[in-house]
Amino acid sequence: MQMKPVLDAAREKLFDLADEHGLRNESVRVTAGALSPEQAIGNPHRRDFALLEGKEVMVQAEFQGHFGQAFTSRPREFAGTLEEALALDPAKIENRAVLVAVLNAVCSRLGLAERTRHCRNQEMEDCGKRIATELLERFGRIRIWVVGYQPALLENLAEAFGPEFIRCSDLDPRNIGAQKFGVVLSDGGTPGRVLGDWSDLVLATSSTAVNGTLDGLLQATTKGGKRFIMFGVSGAALEGLAGIERTCPLGR
Repeated sequence: MQMKPVLDAAREKLFDLADEHGLRNESVRVTAGALSPEQAIGNPHRRDFALLEGKEVMVQAEFQGHFGQAFTSRPREFAGTLEEALALDPAKIENRAVLVAVLNAVCSRLGLAERTRHCRNQEMEDCGKRIATELLERFGRIRIWVVGYQPALLENLAEAFGPEFIRCSDLDPRNIGAQKFGVVLSDGGTPGRVLGDWSDLVLATSSTAVNGTLDGLLQATTKGGKRFIMFGVSGAALEGLAGIERTCPLGR
């Protein structure tokens, strides 16, 4: 049976919640580029994060004093009602960034999502350490496939588990084939090839909800009997609306 796209299912649930709480005609605003990289994540010691290198932009939604963020390579802005925002066509990547940010902000307002804004400064390094420690304590030394190159996370996973227990794939062609912390980055364009039969756990950036690869990853993970966990702020609402496990220990 074909799975319903995650964003479609999440939008439908939020439509119902908006009706229940009388929120459909309430205003929501999404800004792109209003925050500089330093305003968004501060000044971490390391400078190889995608946002600081100009590869991604953070969009931020504001809804009744609550905020939700999402990362994208195709930012756009939006101002209108919640109903209009949820009616945007998710087939377009710039709309998905708006939708994900709006879902996060509204779910924060409704108490259905936590940590909807990015951590800052040295917290980004500490986050990688916490996730690596958490996974090692929960599962022992298992094989982890990381989807999406996040340098602090990959470095700490490679240190905690050993690079032979870690693989990583990314969509940025500038990263593919590079060796980072003893791990060679592979092409993340094909979910089946990404997952293979090798891993015990798939740890995917929640930006996959924005770039359009999340559904394929979930299908491949389910088919292969793998455990799937998202990391990062973009997936905050999907944790509550779609039941996808997420780790984001230092989000705000």
